Amino acid sequence: MSFLDNISWPTLIMVALLLGLAPFVPEPHVLEKLRMLMAGELSKPIDIFDLVMHGAPWVLVLAKLARMGQRKGKE
Repeated sequence: MSFLDNISWPTLIMVALLLGLAPFVPEPHVLEKLRMLMAGELSKPIDIFDLVMHGAPWVLVLAKLARMGQRKGKE
């Protein structure tokens, strides 16, 4: 998990905003795919790939936040 320490916050935030929310119009892909997941309509492999690709930056942001909290708890 030390690779998370090597990723700077500005870079991670930019990737999350640009890749995580692209395309911006008519709605971000990640929101569309999450709605499909909640409705039980996420079944095509391309849709699952889209969810993973657009969701990965947000997962990294959450993992980095969790790592920071874990480190702060040990100090």
